[in-house]
Amino acid sequence: MNEKDFPLEIELRIVWSDLDVYEHVNNVNIIRYLQSARVNIWELSGLYKSYKETNRGPMLVSSKVDFKKSLFYPGTITIKSRVGSIKNSSFSLEHIILNAQGEICIEAKDVAVCFDFNTEKTYQIPDNLRTIFKSYSSSRKEI
Repeated sequence: MNEKDFPLEIELRIVWSDLDVYEHVNNVNIIRYLQSARVNIWELSGLYKSYKETNRGPMLVSSKVDFKKSLFYPGTITIKSRVGSIKNSSFSLEHIILNAQGEICIEAKDVAVCFDFNTEKTYQIPDNLRTIFKSYSSSRKEI
């Protein structure tokens, strides 16, 4: 994975309470870090605002995490994200988490659906959201 293929980025500080008995970041906190990256995408794409106005928005349905290297305190991490695929009502997000030295420590993939919480059914991804998502994809990858 080439980090340049991930157009979205957030930086987070590792805090002491993120650690486990082995003194590295606990895997539960990795999931929380990835949630921060997803929320960043929800906000940038307008999905969060749309949810607040219409009660329709993204719902996470799958998350896969591969642990490559441990993360330690003190430190910062950079989470780089991109849209991996866009289907009818679902889309995937791909993430890498880098340590302060720029090493890839985590590779992850999420799948979310556009969900109408009023009817409790999925809905088709609108064209304007597809356009936004395409701008968050890898420049080398057709989705």
